[in-house]
Amino acid sequence: METKETDEVEKLKSKLMSAWHNVKYSWVLKSKTAFSRNSPVFLLGKCYHFTAVDDESPTESCTAEALDDDVVTGNADGFRKDFTSRVWLTYREEFPTLPGSTITSDCGWGCTLRAGQMILAQALLLHILGRDWTWSEAMTLEPLDTETWTTSAARRLVATLEASIQGERVQVTQQPLCAAQGGAKEADSYLQEAYHRTIVSWFGDGPSTLLGIHRLVQLGMTSGKRAGDWYGPAVMAHILRADVIDSHSGQTGSHSDPQGLNSEAAPDSRAVIILIPVRLGGEKINPEYLSFVKSILSLEYCIGIIGGKPKQAYYFVGFQDDSLIYMDPHYCQSFVDVSTSDFPLQSFHCPSPKKMPFSKMDPSCTIGFYSKNVEHYERISTELSKILQPSSKEKYPAFTFMKGHGKDYELSTGVEKREWPFIRDTRKAGTTLGDFVLL
Repeated sequence: METKETDEVEKLKSKLMSAWHNVKYSWVLKSKTAFSRNSPVFLLGKCYHFTAVDDESPTESCTAEALDDDVVTGNADGFRKDFTSRVWLTYREEFPTLPGSTITSDCGWGCTLRAGQMILAQALLLHILGRDWTWSEAMTLEPLDTETWTTSAARRLVATLEASIQGERVQVTQQPLCAAQGGAKEADSYLQEAYHRTIVSWFGDGPSTLLGIHRLVQLGMTSGKRAGDWYGPAVMAHILRADVIDSHSGQTGSHSDPQGLNSEAAPDSRAVIILIPVRLGGEKINPEYLSFVKSILSLEYCIGIIGGKPKQAYYFVGFQDDSLIYMDPHYCQSFVDVSTSDFPLQSFHCPSPKKMPFSKMDPSCTIGFYSKNVEHYERISTELSKILQPSSKEKYPAFTFMKGHGKDYELSTGVEKREWPFIRDTRKAGTTLGDFVLL
């Protein structure tokens, strides 16, 4: 009896926290973000200028150093479509109970897990669909309305309190962000959409999803973390690595293999994700790293940065001037069952980019890169070596690349073929959270 009452109290606390965080973060998430028309905007290696003439030409990739060469192209709609096409993973509620707890929502504590999921989702989009892919319905999503959403959150808080008094279960309904709009598609759009939907489904909130929060919490328990605990960016990188290895070695043919990616491949042709936990300063961010962060986010193979403010994680995807552009996971949405073939995708895409001054960034973060093969890795290593040259005020680079093999540094042994899209990494024990992470 006592255990049952304790469980009910924990569930009520979880609901109250979800409602409270909805109200707490609503004004930030729903407020409009101002962008300058006189400065270029960078988004994961793409460069946009809002004063450019609208046309159908593709936006070219460029770096921060290229601004003086008049190669900046793009427009506001192009940026909006690109940003909205990124996979947005936020707080959710009313999902199946997390391992080792009675918690059914990650509101208030799961933002780093969500940011980690988003950086991995971007890598999978690059790997499967390519950087130029955009979601066909991206421009149909409407900006989130502050007043409507805050009012809805307040009503849900009242409903939760009333239901707890009456001993009834609250049935929460998610209001759609927009009505689905149809339209003609090109010959391969159906296949691309199938891949898109499959990627999103891997991050569903259920015990059986490959990259869902249940799997991450389960793996976090091996590091002393529990559902409801705070996860830092470095810990998140190692949980993602363990997730990939666990998913990869534990699955045998349960998922489709788009584009024949599960066929035998030479080691030099395998793609990898590189996650690098770094600290860019002491108690506060070192302003000398601003140009470094901007250079990183302007690279086409960068998949973003897991960072944020102290105890508040964001997924950084770009910048304009001295402000970082990010996707905010602090928005509690209802559980979506991704096991159905036609589950709604709208809540997995964000129409509202946010900006934050670089000076407010927490110095602890994790930088992500995607390398499609060995030749691409060599290019990444060469280009980053130039960016990583210490300035006159710095003594050491943020990180460095070493020649050789993982086994030389006791980071990994042999790699064996496993189910697409994961590669088994049997790294030996004994590494620390400061080491770089290979997925």
